[in-house]
Amino acid sequence: MPTGATDPSDQPDRPDLPRVVAALRALVRLPTVSHRDPGRVDTAVFDAFHTELARRFPLLHAQLEATRVGGHGLLFRWPGADDARPVVLMAHLDVVPVDEQAPWQHPPFGADLVDGAVWGRGTLDDKGPLVVVCEAVESLLENGFTPAQDVWLSFGSDEEVLGASAVAAVEELRRRGVRPWFVVDEGGAVASEALPGVAVPVAVVGVTEKGVTSLLLRAEGRGGHASTPARNGPTARLARAIARLDRTTMPARTPEPTLELFRRVAPHLPGPLRAVAANARRLGPLLTRALVAAGPETAAMTRTTLAVTTLSGSPALNVIASTATAGVNARLMVGDTVEDVVAAVRRAVADDSVAVEVLERGEASPVSPVDDPAFALLEATTREVFPDAVPAPYVMMAATDSRHFTAICDRVYRFAPLRMTKAQRAAIHSYDEHVRVDDLLDGVRWYRRLLEGLPA
Repeated sequence: MPTGATDPSDQPDRPDLPRVVAALRALVRLPTVSHRDPGRVDTAVFDAFHTELARRFPLLHAQLEATRVGGHGLLFRWPGADDARPVVLMAHLDVVPVDEQAPWQHPPFGADLVDGAVWGRGTLDDKGPLVVVCEAVESLLENGFTPAQDVWLSFGSDEEVLGASAVAAVEELRRRGVRPWFVVDEGGAVASEALPGVAVPVAVVGVTEKGVTSLLLRAEGRGGHASTPARNGPTARLARAIARLDRTTMPARTPEPTLELFRRVAPHLPGPLRAVAANARRLGPLLTRALVAAGPETAAMTRTTLAVTTLSGSPALNVIASTATAGVNARLMVGDTVEDVVAAVRRAVADDSVAVEVLERGEASPVSPVDDPAFALLEATTREVFPDAVPAPYVMMAATDSRHFTAICDRVYRFAPLRMTKAQRAAIHSYDEHVRVDDLLDGVRWYRRLLEGLPA
């Protein structure tokens, strides 16, 4: 096929395609977009997704016990030879909406196969990881394989909004008395260009994730006609508060997972940086300053971030607002609390007439162990399937459904076993999201080896 050409048949059921590729294409073509407003969710599309998933992976649905949780969430139990150390593998079937003005090279729900890659919304987040889990299980079932431990598959249906189906899955497992040995969800990846100066891929495994908290700044006043403005109205006070907040940063420090990350990649760094990274624990303050100086992405690895994301004021150009509001998205670093963030925002705003309200509260997740047999299994599996990559823990910046599982499990890891370039990672929640066919097949191999390697 010439470069840039689309698969000539453009059908998901081409007999020469690997099953996992055909399944992904069929599922990407179903726009399972989640919304905070349940009334906007197209439930028929989610029903169709369930039907298509069952058609693509019949043994999984025939031989595993299935429970529907939280609307369209799915929870499967694969009985193992033992149930003492059950394992949970996670993914989610919903996707974020598409910006129709974004310059997609290929239709976001077309699932085009171009240059050895499947293009479309959800190919990386998170239908690609979902189908590699299912394909690994399906192929092992075809071989008559029984895992050494019970395996649960938890597929959420609203991860991109609230994660209520994951909460329901946790409650169902709690009701059954299941306390997982470890959980694996999306999050990390086999990332190229992961860190400045590191030429090899880094297989980053999220051992914790930042908390997500939503705040609202609110300023109120009399309002009125724009022809007779008064000084220091709600919009002016809110603007001043936003400007003050924009100049504010939370204290910076390098948490333990980040120190371990740099220790592991140290041999692959250029000379001066190698020495600092190799002695990251001893030179922690120096490393912290270097990360802050390197730019906003690496600075976010060291501290809680605050971003003003929404603004609301007058409903018309000739009306002075009686209420002006600004939404603030806070991503909490391990060691900070929601109370710490609220106090810092109030200090920065320094105006009692601007209220600070907590809309959604989310603390940082507990840190899962690295010096542990469960992490060692993930690491060994990764070294086998991706021998050129450096496995390493990290602090995940975004939120996943797995944060809810920390209530019943001490070992929650976030890792999608897919190679991702920097451009691919930038396409998540943006445009031109795509996954290479070869990387899907490696993802299947990773999950197979993980399941085959579960200890008795």
